[in-house]
Order: sequence, then structure tokens, then C-alpha cells
Amino acid sequence: MTISDMSNWVWVSGGAHRLGREISLAFARAGWSVLVHCRESRTAAAEVADQCQALGVGARVVQTDLGDAAQTQAMCAAIEREWGTQVRCVVNNASLFLPDSASDFDDEQALAQWQANLMAPMRMGRWMARLHAGTAAGHASLIHVLDQKVFNLNPDYFSYTLSKLALHQAVALQAQALAPVLRVNAVAPGLMYLSGPQSPENFQVAARVNLLRHAIDPTQVAQSVLFLAQNTGITGASLSVDNGQHLVGMTRDVMNVPIEELRKYLP
Repeated sequence: MTISDMSNWVWVSGGAHRLGREISLAFARAGWSVLVHCRESRTAAAEVADQCQALGVGARVVQTDLGDAAQTQAMCAAIEREWGTQVRCVVNNASLFLPDSASDFDDEQALAQWQANLMAPMRMGRWMARLHAGTAAGHASLIHVLDQKVFNLNPDYFSYTLSKLALHQAVALQAQALAPVLRVNAVAPGLMYLSGPQSPENFQVAARVNLLRHAIDPTQVAQSVLFLAQNTGITGASLSVDNGQHLVGMTRDVMNVPIEELRKYLP
């Protein structure tokens, strides 16, 4: 069974930029109405919502700080009042990504990353399970955006990586605990965009350090998220969409590897 109906709404966190924008548009092209979440980028979120509406579906901007439990609860209550069980999918795409290490992490920054990257998806899953209690099994879903790092460990971005490792383990735990009401899946993309302190020159090389030797297409990651939302036979799965980057082991994050070293991985 698949799901594709204009009465279905998807909520996409961080839906205004980069991969979140691609996910929002992929759902809209498939006939889903879209709740485009943002924390600060309301103008960009409104532009994405306009693009979704131009495709013939509904779209609204939802602005809140997902690291704040009270704000998240208030947002969920407002969404529930207006759309109820029409919200069939939640995509936890937004992440906080700050450089640190096991020897120098800042407690406040580490906890902020855990709030945004782990606790917010957990809260959204709890809300969705309650919202859809009593509805048809498997029609509602929760999709987490992980990182290929969960399968390809290195010590860089320590707190961020820990939060994504915990979220990866939550996929199976939530799938078990929230079944049959809610399906829970994840995608684990690789390097798609210039990030952190990375130089454009480093990105051009690093983006091709994967088994397929070409840059990852964000639209393919977005299509994979849509596939997991619409295929009601899948739960508890984490799908790597990274051109095989997770199978190219490195001792440092690819952004921190000198270009000369990166070129050794390319033909």
C-alpha cells in the first residue's frame, strides 16, 4: 500500500533551506501539503511554502525553536487543532551542528545539540503516536535525518555525532514502541553541501570521496524520504543515501582532511 493524497500533510523541520527545502518540494510534487518549519528563516520558509503552493498543494510556515520543549508543545497543539490526523508524516531534518571534541566540549553547547537533534525528534514521535492513536496502522510515519557518520565513525564534531548515534538507535526503539500506530524510519545522507569551516576547494574534492566518485544529489535523498513516507510496509529501517560514503573510512571528518590527502581516494 502507498500513500499519496492531497489531504495528507507533512511537517518538515528545517524545511526552508538545503536538504529541508528539497524534502518539502519533493513531498509537494507528490501531492502532499507541506508544513514548512523554521526557527529563524521565516522569509526563506515563506518562499518554499509559495513554491509548494505553486505545485497545487497547501503549504504553511510553522516557526518555533525545537530546542525549547514548551515551544514545541505549543506548536504541536496548534497544528493538531488545525489539521489533526491529516498530518501523516513528520520529517525530523533540522540539526544543530557545532565543532567540538571529547576533550574540549562545552556543556551548554553539547546539551543544545542534544535538545535539537535528539529530544525534538523524540517529542515529535511521542506527539504523533498520541495524535494517531486509533487510526489505521502504518499510515502515519516519523522519519529522522541521520548522517553517514553513524556508520563511519571519527571523533570530530563529538557532541553532534553522539546525538545522531542516539537518534539512529531510537529508530528501532521507536518503531517497536510506537507500533502499530506509527512507522519510524531514517535516512543517512553524506556530504551534500558546503558545511562548517570547509573551503569551497575542499568541498569540490570531498564531495566525490565516496564509492561512486561523484557528488551526492540532495534531490535523491529527498526522494528517499518520500519513499519511506509513502511505503506503508517499511518501519525500523535506516537507509544510507550517500553514494557509499559510509564505506570509505577516515580517521577525521572529511571536512578536516587536507585536499592532498582527499585526492588519494579518487582515481
